[in-house]
Amino acid sequence: MTKLSVNINKVATLRNARGGNVPDVVKVALDCEKFGADGITVHPRPDERHIRKKDVYDLRPLLRTEFNIEGYPAPEFIDLVLKVKPHQVTLVPDSPTQLTSNAGWDTKTNLAFLSEVLERFNKAGIRTSVFVSTDVEMIEYAAKAGADRVELYTEPYASGYAKNKEEAVAPFVEAGKFARNLGLGLNAGHDLSLENLNYFYQNIPWLDEVSIGHALISDALYLGLQRTIEEYKKCLR
Repeated sequence: MTKLSVNINKVATLRNARGGNVPDVVKVALDCEKFGADGITVHPRPDERHIRKKDVYDLRPLLRTEFNIEGYPAPEFIDLVLKVKPHQVTLVPDSPTQLTSNAGWDTKTNLAFLSEVLERFNKAGIRTSVFVSTDVEMIEYAAKAGADRVELYTEPYASGYAKNKEEAVAPFVEAGKFARNLGLGLNAGHDLSLENLNYFYQNIPWLDEVSIGHALISDALYLGLQRTIEEYKKCLR
């Protein structure tokens, strides 16, 4: 069964826009679990413009499902992950000023760097995932670097879905098969939504996890958080 990990960054963005602690990021995360989420994802950035380091420390002892921390493996991020020891760390190639993730790693060029970082996390008992495109060479080098999983960057699928969904999903199916043949676990994320998630899942049913934030939190404004999570879970059946 493919797990749904809810990225709560946008909840933190809303809180930070006003100051104080409304909405309460920890309460929302616990409610997501109560409503059926299989995990919680956070992406702490150096400027703390949404998730703050304090949020990460506050969440860790309270979460009952899988905790996934994603981010660029700068020294401060590595230190945070090693101290918190989440179930999974997802490495993304974002610069500190980047608005959101918009590309996968060049795992071939960054092989030595990624290998060193992944080894530290693997030794700490933290499952590792590397954010990649559907380029099979990038997936191959993620495996060579020592990743447990890859997370496919799905914005190109989401962008092409309305025009030609068969064509849009095809490279992801091939990438998913390639990753499976290498013995890698498979995650996916970015711009997956109630509109396009079920078709993606039907074509790649061996997905381990999808991480969804922006679309899910936006849908919750209309549907409510509980119903939204229920609807996303239905897409993964």
